[in-house]
Amino acid sequence: MKRVFVGITGASGVVYGVTLVRALAGAGLQVPVCISPSGRKVLRLEMGVEADPEEADAPEWLRGSGEGVSVFPHEAVEAPFSSGSYRTDAAVICPCSLGTLAAVAHGLSGNLIERVAEVMLKEGRPLILVPRETPLSLVSLRNMTLLAEAGAVVLPACPGFYHEPRTVLDLVRHVVSKITDRLGLGIDLVPRWGGGG
Repeated sequence: MKRVFVGITGASGVVYGVTLVRALAGAGLQVPVCISPSGRKVLRLEMGVEADPEEADAPEWLRGSGEGVSVFPHEAVEAPFSSGSYRTDAAVICPCSLGTLAAVAHGLSGNLIERVAEVMLKEGRPLILVPRETPLSLVSLRNMTLLAEAGAVVLPACPGFYHEPRTVLDLVRHVVSKITDRLGLGIDLVPRWGGGG
């Protein structure tokens, strides 16, 4: 796997998306990123950072020490990733708002994040959606079923506690490790149960 698209939408828990981007970039992957307008607001509210919608160069708070992170505008449906002929190995929407989840479940593609998700489904490539919401309505549960039936992975941000987390970041890393495992990358951000690697 060489290139993983990450969409960050306006759900609470943007730290999951930022941590994921940093982990993927740190593992040497190309990581094109798109942050929705609502995602930018949540970044400001939850992490105190400003995401410039016109900035193509990834800021340090997003890329960490890794290279290969590029940022694309939400409206850039002409970006290479919006075509199935462009090789994007996988896409993750993290966090995934329930509105974005509903749009993807019903084949809507009014922006780059939704279009990339549609491409992943039609091309049979890995698509992971990471909702962070509770409780879930019947509508959202049905949308998740539609996505699972279409081949997507719905991976709610539900951290475990068996690795004895000491900080909130430990809980975040647990979820991000679940995402990277599902991508087949096995980036160890927290100790595994039983010490298994």
